[in-house]
Amino acid sequence: MDFLMVVHSKAVPTVISVLLWLLISCSLSYGLQGDIDCLKSIKDSLEDPFGYLNPTWNFNNNTAGFICSFTGIECWHPDENKVLNVQLSDMGLKGKFPRGIQNCSSLTGLDLSNNELFGPIPVDISIILPFATSLKLSSNNFSGDIPVNLSNVTFMNVLNLDHNRLTGRIPPELSLLSRLKTFTVADNLLTGPIPNFPYSISADSFANNPGLCGKPLDPCQSAKKSAHPGMFAVAVAGGVTVATMGVVIIVIIILAIRRSGYRSALVQPYNVRKEEEGR
Repeated sequence: MDFLMVVHSKAVPTVISVLLWLLISCSLSYGLQGDIDCLKSIKDSLEDPFGYLNPTWNFNNNTAGFICSFTGIECWHPDENKVLNVQLSDMGLKGKFPRGIQNCSSLTGLDLSNNELFGPIPVDISIILPFATSLKLSSNNFSGDIPVNLSNVTFMNVLNLDHNRLTGRIPPELSLLSRLKTFTVADNLLTGPIPNFPYSISADSFANNPGLCGKPLDPCQSAKKSAHPGMFAVAVAGGVTVATMGVVIIVIIILAIRRSGYRSALVQPYNVRKEEEGR
């Protein structure tokens, strides 16, 4: 009996350790599987007319870290299927923004520049790329508004959106990205005032957007017109006063002339009668 109790007391911790190890392994496997699914969705959702992805993006391999050898993929560790950066620039890829990239749950950098991607940038971009420090979407055909939600990607250091067909205004909320060091929206169709960023951004970063205004570009027209609203109001009031006085003076003169003519008309017959009586 004592022997069985000793065996039982030793077996319980061992069973618990095994179960804990299995739980951790399953969680880790699920996390890594998410990154594999992430890359599968990218390949499935984008056209690759020049076949840049085909030679290396082979999902039939099950060895540790096999996705880390894919073209344009950088992992946290070469022997672990955990994606750090996706760099797929200059590949002629076609399609919309690959939403499945949110399955790369530890992704910090995404570069899809110089391709033929189109459509809007997802409005929930901060959910898709919550830990991104770099987002490069330059030289594509993205359209629509710049998502306000980008201001929630708080680790962002680099945000390149130039050479697209983005419209609307630059969200003022982007000025809250305190870590942002590089920001460019040149060569789009943006309008309205440039937000007051707390850091210096060159005029080149906003160039060739006919509707953009404000520092570091030319002042907005509305700002010019309303630069001295008080003086404008005084000038208008003064103009109205002068005009009114002018009208009053003209009326007085007309009345005076009419009254003078009326008196002459009355006096002339009287004078004639006096002359006749004198004769």
